[in-house]
Amino acid sequence: MSRRLVNLTLDTLEDLPRPCRQCVYWELDPVSAERACATGDPGLEKEAWVSQTLLEWGSCGKLAYVDGMPAGFVMYAPPAYVPRGMAFPTSPVSADAALLTTAKVVPAFAGGGLGRMLVQGVARDLTKRGVKAIEAFGDAKPDDTDETSCIAPVDFFLSVGFKTIRPHPRYPRLRLELRTALSWKSDVEYALEKLLGSMSPETLLRPVRPVTATRSAEN
Repeated sequence: MSRRLVNLTLDTLEDLPRPCRQCVYWELDPVSAERACATGDPGLEKEAWVSQTLLEWGSCGKLAYVDGMPAGFVMYAPPAYVPRGMAFPTSPVSADAALLTTAKVVPAFAGGGLGRMLVQGVARDLTKRGVKAIEAFGDAKPDDTDETSCIAPVDFFLSVGFKTIRPHPRYPRLRLELRTALSWKSDVEYALEKLLGSMSPETLLRPVRPVTATRSAEN
């Protein structure tokens, strides 16, 4: 069984599960998201968000493939690019962290370590870019029958190394220190990255500009 991890691009965006491909829960504020779903094309809004984030900040997602089949994905970005992040009772996200928004593994591939593989990929990418930590909002009372939920269960984040930093009965905020995540990699790999000077300034977290008004909001 072959497994590989690739960056989210406008091409690989098509490999997200269809409900996720059409979902703008994280990418828009609650009012704009509701309007996009009611009168606009959320798929186009999603594509516009990914395009803008890639252009202004860089990689904002990872997809895992098993024997060529899309098996799971994660998405992440600086908090300023994720309007929904301010709507949680445990917000805001820390200034030195990127926000991991969506994390999903296709049920047929669950239990095979893909979740950790995806988070490792995010940690490796963000470490190279000078980011210190990943934070996420988890669902402490998930509906296991709802495969379209946009908030990953708290148990998922705890299982891949996150720690709760802002408790809440339903939506705690969790954090993974990337210096801890580095221990997942071999000493040789880390030493090589340092030798090549792959770690870039923390200022990469600062967006060039906030996400612009959505197409549906302008109409």
